[in-house]
Amino acid sequence: MDDSRTSARDDAPLSTSKHADRIEDATLSLVEAKGDSLSGKTVTINRTRQELYDYWRALENLPTFMENVERIEALGENRYHWVVKAPAGTTVEWVAAITQDIPGEVIAWASEDGADVPNSGRIDFRDAPGDRGTWVTATILYDPPGGIIGKLVAKLFQREPAIQARRDLRRFKQLMETGEIATGTRTQAQFAEEMD
Repeated sequence: MDDSRTSARDDAPLSTSKHADRIEDATLSLVEAKGDSLSGKTVTINRTRQELYDYWRALENLPTFMENVERIEALGENRYHWVVKAPAGTTVEWVAAITQDIPGEVIAWASEDGADVPNSGRIDFRDAPGDRGTWVTATILYDPPGGIIGKLVAKLFQREPAIQARRDLRRFKQLMETGEIATGTRTQAQFAEEMD
């Protein structure tokens, strides 16, 4: 279980009890909990809940800021095929179904049987206090391929979901607040322009 209790916004410690309560509430409300490793991260983004929800709900958008997600394809009936980078140049795949969808508030999912990485989770969108935007909390439950050994290998290659969730939320924040994601000295938008 990931117990780091840090904000993806600036890695400043969150109020432990408030963050733990949000993660516990999210975990308890998973319609289909799949996995035994828990990761929970929160970031504050200076955008409305509805704007953030709308971008995230179009799951095909997620590879724009999720570094390890190669692609997500809609299959119909709220089912999606995911292809994700794994250690040593491999990929893992699964089909996940949306299990809860409350516009502007929450999106939850669970992988179907036979997934390379059984997983479930939810994204919560809550108003941040003091008109500071929106708290976005990602809660992910997963079984790493290869069990404990697989989790250690994934950490070595920086592909472990708890590590990646923090990075992806930072990238989501950048994209939503500035319209681009900084990648070293060039942004992805600048790189795309150069490729055209």
